[in-house]
Amino acid sequence: MTDDVWKRDEIQSPCIKICVVHPESRICTGCYRTIDEIRDWSKMTNEDRAGIMNDLPERASKLVKRRGGRSARLKRS
Repeated sequence: MTDDVWKRDEIQSPCIKICVVHPESRICTGCYRTIDEIRDWSKMTNEDRAGIMNDLPERASKLVKRRGGRSARLKRS
């Protein structure tokens, strides 16, 4: 979905509207940015944004998905 109103000549946000912060890494599991990067995105230069965009694929591989949630933790006790 493209929003023509906000289309500019700058690097667009990698947000995919799945905004869930991983509890340990503190990185959004949707776009892989930190909370600070998300907060400051609109104020960043294109160079800063490009640097973050280059780092995102590596961050994705570092996230360890939690499996089983609360019920899995209770079974281990």
